[in-house]
Amino acid sequence: MSKKAIVLSSGGLDSTTVMAMAKCEGFEICSLSFFYGQRHAYELKAAEKVADALGAARHLVVNVDLKEIGGSALTDAHISVPKSRSGQEMSAEIPVTYVPARNTIFLSYALAWAEVLGVSDIFIGVNAIDYSGYPDCRPEYVEAYERMANLATKAGVEGPTKIKIRTPLIHLSKAQIIRKGIELGVDYSMTHSCYDPSPEGLACSQCDSCLLRKKGFAEANVPDPTRYLREV
Repeated sequence: MSKKAIVLSSGGLDSTTVMAMAKCEGFEICSLSFFYGQRHAYELKAAEKVADALGAARHLVVNVDLKEIGGSALTDAHISVPKSRSGQEMSAEIPVTYVPARNTIFLSYALAWAEVLGVSDIFIGVNAIDYSGYPDCRPEYVEAYERMANLATKAGVEGPTKIKIRTPLIHLSKAQIIRKGIELGVDYSMTHSCYDPSPEGLACSQCDSCLLRKKGFAEANVPDPTRYLREV
């Protein structure tokens, strides 16, 4: 029987690459996505395509209404998504697109599902190099969460193996991530990264996520397959 892994999937570039890496390691994929009231809920269509294309055994979408909490440009329509920022501006402070405690919430759902399925490996596509300064994408956060996971669960206390939070992209640049995905045969045209897409799913081309994605493809010398709202 093949070993299983839970892969957190937004349908974006990073999480899709991580899923391909987990598959390459021989894991049976249990894909986990969230509808959390995000303005870019179009990403869930991409997550479904990715799960199907990479042969996930299961694709679970959990509803978590973070819109009720708000506090982020991704969940509050009254907060604008920043556009056309420089790399220096992106790294100057934690941006308004940060969703309070999002990765902690998502990992907790993954942890619960892992216990039920008897899974030890949880993959998440966090990155501490080309990212927008989110505190829950740092190595020290992941290490702390893994320690907590093994203290707070029956699987961690009594199980034959410990819970492992796998972050294979955490020290890679966006270009390195793209090159790795291309090596594994990832079709990035099915992925979605934009924070503020059109109703049809066209990327805005100017939000932080779009800018980092474009920069990554350019530095990797790989054609960018993204459908943008305007010429870039």
